[in-house]
Amino acid sequence: MAGLTEKLKRRVLAGWTFAALLGAAGPALCQSSIGFVSLERILREAPAAQQAQKKLEQAFSSRLQELSKQAEQLKKMQEGLERNAMTMSDTERQKREREFGETNREFQRKQRDFNEEVAQKRKEEFERVIERANQAVRKIAEAEKLDVVFQNEQVVWSNPRIDITDKVIKALAEMPAGK
Repeated sequence: MAGLTEKLKRRVLAGWTFAALLGAAGPALCQSSIGFVSLERILREAPAAQQAQKKLEQAFSSRLQELSKQAEQLKKMQEGLERNAMTMSDTERQKREREFGETNREFQRKQRDFNEEVAQKRKEEFERVIERANQAVRKIAEAEKLDVVFQNEQVVWSNPRIDITDKVIKALAEMPAGK
């Protein structure tokens, strides 16, 4: 029983110590200046992000069209196979099914390669935008003497007056490209 009361005394002492520390730090936390930005909005609305998106679309549009044509040809091939399967000989049907399977696998491989390449290029392009956005956030935070800036995707609620997203988007628009 004596061991239990000793543990209880330690826990109570630790609790009071924590409460005292929190009470001392509370006023300092209340005096902190905070802000937040919406990375989603920046990646959607900032001119640099829109340029990156257009660059990606231009770079991959011809390959996307080519894949679309191949998908349409594959669909027609399948429809023809299904439509004529009953009238074909077993040998002819098996040959066309094999051709369809090979063509389908090749198409899926090309599509997978295309998607991976687009994802990699998108990541590279938007990492540049995020890096520039972080520079803008730092400058705005220093100018406004903010102690901390959060991404709003991780904030449950905040007062709109601490949202600096519009300022970051404006700063990105004013930044020279590539900086």
